[in-house]
Amino acid sequence: MAESLDTALVPAHVAVIMDGNGRWAQRRGLSRSEGHRAGTRTAKAIVTRARELGVRHLTLYTFSRENWSRPKDEVALIFDLLVEYMKGELANLLDQDIRLLVLGDFDGLPFVARQSLAHVMAKTAHCRAMTLNLALNYSGREEILRASRALAQKCAAGTLEPESLDEAAFAAELYTAGQPDPDLIIRTSGELRLSNYLLFQAAYAEFYFTDTLWPDFDAAELERALADYQRRQRRFGKTGEQVAE
Repeated sequence: MAESLDTALVPAHVAVIMDGNGRWAQRRGLSRSEGHRAGTRTAKAIVTRARELGVRHLTLYTFSRENWSRPKDEVALIFDLLVEYMKGELANLLDQDIRLLVLGDFDGLPFVARQSLAHVMAKTAHCRAMTLNLALNYSGREEILRASRALAQKCAAGTLEPESLDEAAFAAELYTAGQPDPDLIIRTSGELRLSNYLLFQAAYAEFYFTDTLWPDFDAAELERALADYQRRQRRFGKTGEQVAE
């Protein structure tokens, strides 16, 4: 499949809603914890393949603010797996020149997870080949409200004129500040919704939905999604030929 991809048209920013770990485990008579472990293995493989294919920014929807309502033992396991991932993948991230960033309410994460994430972010801060964003304790609506509050405070302090507020100024207050909006958003497991994910940034994103459950989403599935993206004509609300990016 990779041979059919046009390297010049690989999307700069791919965002993924990783869905289906629980159903994957249920169908195999396994515990949900085994589903999350399988999903973590898939994430590792997709990060590597995305880097090889030339994706510059990869955002994985890892844990939403709504996910706190899950059973406490399941939440604890998710963060245990995250810490394991950080410890085990730091060397690989450095070897692949991948920078790690967190999108979301960082201070609301468990202490050990914050420590582990902060360590890897500091160690990979100089990496430039690809940025790996983990959306953790993330809410698209909360992100918009957070940016709005920051801009309101600047206006109240007199450091920003309301008339000068534009999309660029707003985007600069988002967690993704300095990064391009996602070109392609992938959702696995057959669900057809955004689930409060990158609401502002998704304005002109292309969407790719697949019935494949996240633990089964391998490199070939990623390449299939990218090939589908490359067959589309992105007009950004305009008519005529594809807009150059």
